[in-house]
Amino acid sequence: MITLYSEGHHQHHGQAELKDGQLVPCFEKPARADMILAQLREAHLGAIKTPEEVYPEVQSHWQQTLAKVHSQDYIDFLANAWREWSAAGHQHDMLPLAWPPRRTTSIRIPDSLDGRLGYYSFDAGAPINAGTWPAITDTVQVAIAAAELLHRQQSHVFALTRPPGHHAGRDYMGGYCYFNNAAVAAQHLLDRGAQRIALLDVDFHHGNGTQDIFYARDDVLFQSIHGDPRACYPGFTGYADETGEGPGKGFNQNYPLLPGSDWSEWSQALALSIIKINHYAADALVLSLGVDTFEGDPISHFKLKSEDYIKMGQRIAEANIPVVVIMEGGYAVEEIGLNTRNLLIGLMTPPQES
Repeated sequence: MITLYSEGHHQHHGQAELKDGQLVPCFEKPARADMILAQLREAHLGAIKTPEEVYPEVQSHWQQTLAKVHSQDYIDFLANAWREWSAAGHQHDMLPLAWPPRRTTSIRIPDSLDGRLGYYSFDAGAPINAGTWPAITDTVQVAIAAAELLHRQQSHVFALTRPPGHHAGRDYMGGYCYFNNAAVAAQHLLDRGAQRIALLDVDFHHGNGTQDIFYARDDVLFQSIHGDPRACYPGFTGYADETGEGPGKGFNQNYPLLPGSDWSEWSQALALSIIKINHYAADALVLSLGVDTFEGDPISHFKLKSEDYIKMGQRIAEANIPVVVIMEGGYAVEEIGLNTRNLLIGLMTPPQES
């Protein structure tokens, strides 16, 4: 297995996020990727490459691919936000203070920076600082280069992406996410000739942004196994009756599970998901990997154990299609590397039992 990685993620390190009514240090931090990288090296799971090493063209192509996933006005906002913020004399992180309310007669993009910050956000969990833009654009290139390797007949590729991306919709950020790395990887595979992509999200939290991007499309089958939105973040999407619209009707499937679910419950949802992926006859699988399903995760509520991730990887391998793994959440930093490593080992290991 080849791992794609960029040191550029270190440039983004949020100061604080809002949790339980308080500003607390961000759970999403550079140490997450550092711990994963250390485990990959210790386990000798394969070469670790930069995007430029395997796909030099990514430096000139990434913006075109990104613009097929996110709106250009949103991309432009992120590109210029910190420059505008710092020019106004601010040095602390940018966080929104107002969001568009329901039943607004006409939601327009405000001229003020605070107004635009609220317009392009759905929560106060995605702080912007001086390093955010270079980090998120590096991460997009990691995802595209990983997808390119899959296109070139690699059967398994791991994109060690940070910040994560699955909460980022077509024109909004939130939940630590700015650009949707998994969606960008799927789009690149389609641009390279794939007809059907399956995108499976196994993060504890619903991949609301990915659902938003592909909800009316039939070239990407999106499935998400996650905490029940009645009790779990992000709270407003992820219900089982959200199945797509227009051409995308039937190509969106959510598997909400109750807090406290362990492997026995979780694996049943995965089995249903694999059946649907096989029926779709996808050319490739993009796996949004969050290991915040782990029993010790500080902001999630499932009960998977470290050894369960080996079984998870084996079950996903049963789909028998090429897989590009895109890193999403996981905030038990001491275990994030082990759990990610176990998933990758399982993905490359034939299952011992059905």
